[in-house]
Amino acid sequence: MSEDYEGLRERMVASQIEGRGIRDPRVLGAMRKVPRHAFVPDEMKPYAYADEPLPIGQGQTISQPYIVAYMTETLDLAGGEKVLEVGTGSGYQTAVLAELAEEVWTVELVEWLSLGARARLEELGYANIRYRVGDGSQGWPESGPFDAIMVTAAPGIVPAALEAQLAVSGRMIIPVGVNSQELILVQRKKASFRRDKLIGVRFVPLISKRLDRDND
Repeated sequence: MSEDYEGLRERMVASQIEGRGIRDPRVLGAMRKVPRHAFVPDEMKPYAYADEPLPIGQGQTISQPYIVAYMTETLDLAGGEKVLEVGTGSGYQTAVLAELAEEVWTVELVEWLSLGARARLEELGYANIRYRVGDGSQGWPESGPFDAIMVTAAPGIVPAALEAQLAVSGRMIIPVGVNSQELILVQRKKASFRRDKLIGVRFVPLISKRLDRDND
């Protein structure tokens, strides 16, 4: 199948993202640049720029483009940040973050997803990303604190370990909930955290034995 992916991507940004209120020019630029079709299975490429999440195998998904842009804009990245991503998935969100931040540290529980995303991202030339296979709910403690944290799978509660790795004045965007989910913006103050509910969403669950124990 031969497609004008650049044209499809431009229309995606104009109608799905800019048309819904995303205004940060750096985020819009990243969404125009990152080739979403490179992050989906071959059979999904005809739908790569559709206004919906897409399956990438074994119950995993690549997020709707608008949600990627919305979550990224909410982090308010200026360009020099050290960002932790929890849930590498296909690597699409990772690439968008890598366009906007100085460093991205990304953690994925599922090894085949992590290895596939790393190969894809390295082939595209991204050199400012570090990868780990492990329990994302625990973050990357020895490498914190992080200026921003992006979580792309939903726990039942905000993991305390992730809040602890957020730098003072840092921001974390995370979907929270089981049957009903909301995006939460966590902002760290000197001695406290502010948590604001944003919009309703639907993400795959964040799998963690430690969180499961916390929820018992």
